[in-house]
Amino acid sequence: MAKEVANTENPARTQLQVDDSKTVASYANFCRVIGTPEELIVDFGLNPQPMGVPSEPIPINQRIVLNFYTAKRLYHALGMTLQRHEAAFGPLEVDVNKRVQRQ
Repeated sequence: MAKEVANTENPARTQLQVDDSKTVASYANFCRVIGTPEELIVDFGLNPQPMGVPSEPIPINQRIVLNFYTAKRLYHALGMTLQRHEAAFGPLEVDVNKRVQRQ
């Protein structure tokens, strides 16, 4: 199904059409970013033991390879999205130990 995506940076530009009919969604609670001088490699996986050091290797399910221009656009898009989320719902604490309520 083709969808139109609004260009929020420059509304005078034409709409970009996206076909997401063959998209496969997966969940990740682990992300690793590595790079070379030419590209950025982002690995996603599911860490079955999110607290502490995992006893088994974390299986990587998805790998995205980006050039640095696309990575920078992604960085800005994620930053804007996170700012909106935190404005609506409050700060996101990324330190798991600080999120866990001690009894």
